[in-house]
Amino acid sequence: MSSLSKLLVGAAVAALSSGSAWAQTAPATTPGTAAVAAPTVADAAAQADGSAEAQQDIVVTGTARPERSVRTSISVSTLDAAQLNQLAPLGSADLIRNVPGIRAESSGGEGNANIAVRGLPVASGGAKFVQFQEDGLPVLDFGDIAFATADLFVRPDNNVARVETVRGGSASTFTSNAPGAIINFISKTGATEGGNIALTKGVDFDRTRIDADYGAPLGDDWSFHVGGFYRIGTGVKDAGYTAEKGGQIKGNITRKLADGFLRLTFKVLDDRAPAYVPVPVRLTGTVDNPNYSSFPGFDAKSGTTMSRYLRQDISIGADGNRILTDVADGYRIKSRAIGGEASFGLGGGWSLDDKFNIAKNSGGFVTPYPANVASAASFVSSIGGAGATLRYANGPNAGQTIANPGALNGNGLASNTLLFNVTLDDFTNATNILTLSRDVDAGSAGTGSVTFGYFKSYQAVKMDWHWNSYLQEVKGENAALLDVYNAAGQAVTQNGLIAYGEPVFGNCCQRYYNVDYNIDAPYIALSWKTGGLSLDGSVRYNSSKAEGIYAGSVNRVIDVNQDGVIQTPERVVPVVSLAAAKPVDYRKNYFTWSVGANYELNPGLAAFARVSRGARFNADRVLFGGGVRDDGSIADNVAVNFVNQQELGLKYRGGAMYANLTAFRATTAEANELVIPVQQIINNKYRSYGLEAEGGGDWGLFHLIAGATYTHARITDSQVTPALNGNTPYRQAALIFQATPSIGNDVFSIGANVTGTTSSYAADVNTLKMPGYVLTSLFGSYALTPSIKLSVNAQNIFNVLAITEVGQVQDRIPADGVTTARSALGRNISATIGLRF
Repeated sequence: MSSLSKLLVGAAVAALSSGSAWAQTAPATTPGTAAVAAPTVADAAAQADGSAEAQQDIVVTGTARPERSVRTSISVSTLDAAQLNQLAPLGSADLIRNVPGIRAESSGGEGNANIAVRGLPVASGGAKFVQFQEDGLPVLDFGDIAFATADLFVRPDNNVARVETVRGGSASTFTSNAPGAIINFISKTGATEGGNIALTKGVDFDRTRIDADYGAPLGDDWSFHVGGFYRIGTGVKDAGYTAEKGGQIKGNITRKLADGFLRLTFKVLDDRAPAYVPVPVRLTGTVDNPNYSSFPGFDAKSGTTMSRYLRQDISIGADGNRILTDVADGYRIKSRAIGGEASFGLGGGWSLDDKFNIAKNSGGFVTPYPANVASAASFVSSIGGAGATLRYANGPNAGQTIANPGALNGNGLASNTLLFNVTLDDFTNATNILTLSRDVDAGSAGTGSVTFGYFKSYQAVKMDWHWNSYLQEVKGENAALLDVYNAAGQAVTQNGLIAYGEPVFGNCCQRYYNVDYNIDAPYIALSWKTGGLSLDGSVRYNSSKAEGIYAGSVNRVIDVNQDGVIQTPERVVPVVSLAAAKPVDYRKNYFTWSVGANYELNPGLAAFARVSRGARFNADRVLFGGGVRDDGSIADNVAVNFVNQQELGLKYRGGAMYANLTAFRATTAEANELVIPVQQIINNKYRSYGLEAEGGGDWGLFHLIAGATYTHARITDSQVTPALNGNTPYRQAALIFQATPSIGNDVFSIGANVTGTTSSYAADVNTLKMPGYVLTSLFGSYALTPSIKLSVNAQNIFNVLAITEVGQVQDRIPADGVTTARSALGRNISATIGLRF
């Protein structure tokens, strides 16, 4: 091995997965984002079911044709089904935090994660520059829709053969709105017969989950796969009620042709899961060396504001009707999807591929958010005035007066809790990708390909925000609501309700959107190989249109509970005014492009370089941020944020080892609105650069997967707040890292998954820090028979308080030591028994 190869491996040592017979990692043959020549697809399908190399090193995402990773000029990582089983992710974002270059904060539960790539900002939450895909088609066209982030609509289960993640590069041209990364969940197709049934139980928390899948060939030309899951429980944080309930079923059937295939797919998802938000936290120390800890009666790692005593909410929707909400719905996601793909040769070296998916998506987002935590006594005086008293509104002590609010639950605190309550009426996504490809063979001069594509997508964004404010005790489990009575003994709250709307946020958030987004994007991709040199380039013309309405609120007097009495909270009820709705009507046309080169220095070592210009067309986040004019038009620089990227890297493959080392640089701008924890407008320019390392090795029983990313990111120009110029974007750590060592074979396996980060800032002002942390999870399995296996997974085994977001006080140490913050989940252990057949 050359000294360069040794240096590369030493810088990014990691390991291939163990290749257990339990993994059943037969990947789908569907290309990730563009069609390929039919013979290539058929060859990839044959290799995928029987070749370990094909499973772990053939890339179909972000390329015009399946290709060995070492010969591509893109940064791509693959997680297979075996790793999925070992990591036991809570959700899709929890899985991809093991991918170098990606910072995935999955502390919100099974969705609503903040996902950043290589220093590109996450100013308002979600995954603005990232696209989640299933089998090469977008789940949603935008990754950061408020309260409807794309990760909510993806559930990793046994249907997944592997997950390919492309960072930067060709993500700028092989799809729309994802210049940062494409995260492609690729399904099994039944090319290899087999299935699994598994029962998982929470050991120290309440969850029961059943997973099942089966696939097989049907004769020589047909195959199918079907699978899904169902689970029920209170969740990792005990909500006091059934907070997890539902599941999904997915399937596909494939007809193999002489020069291609036909495939039909379906998906039915109906699930609800708890949404975890920042909770009360004690903050002491200094801004450079802060100490985050739990209050008496409220453990920040396991405590929650969800409670059996806050289950129902009455609010007024955009149509003026009363909406009765069950808070147990949490993340309530419904999706009914049908799709398909046809790929076949046309003769003369040409091939055609067309894939489509139509998904009817809807649901809701509801969870209690502690917007203002303070002493219970301060709420009594501020709400009720002099001589006011505090009583329990419900719970086991309902009606009792709290004589000493300062001693309440040992912490003396109460919370002005906003009920984030959003109805996701219609998030239908319909996408079709048509491609025409031709391979070119020029003999000794080389080989190449040309691909013409047309991407057509429709995304509905129709939602209704209707938040209310409650007074709640600070108690980590089953907190009761509180009522304030004035000196005359009259209630100034309404069964724990402080106000309809959210006065603490200026009644900002009674909103309604009904906007349709249409994207038309033709593109062309060219590639050429001669000797050890591979060249490729692609250009995409994006025509994106937004059309619809959005509306804010007006204040009215309404007898919301219809008891015939206008109580104090009912004197000011913010209600969406559809009569004052504003139009949305604009189209933006722009080009994106990407050019790359890869040179194989020897059969196992290659160097690559790439330059790209991508873009993100902004969606709902700009509607209330002042970017849309009264006539529905919008400024170009608000509607579209461009991302310029450069990459330079090395790739090594040798025996059972691999390693990748990539230097990157990116610049972009972001125009956005931040609602939580403070409402503000963002219009910044950013620059980042860094180094990304990953690799793999497999030495007999010992296996190791590892990676690390160094990122230097800065705000270069803030038009709204110039004082931020030169600051580090908030939540952006200089170093993130992950490692998964394991020992095992087909009979037994034990290992650990370690992820960590250095410190970062809680806000763009760069004063208060969030400490770095290391999270360690353990896993182990033992095959009782060739068909029956027991496994255990322990997440955050050392029960670390890992702060990922600060809410109430972001820029200083509060004098009273009170703030809110969101932490990674505390220790939780689950056990699984599985049957393979």
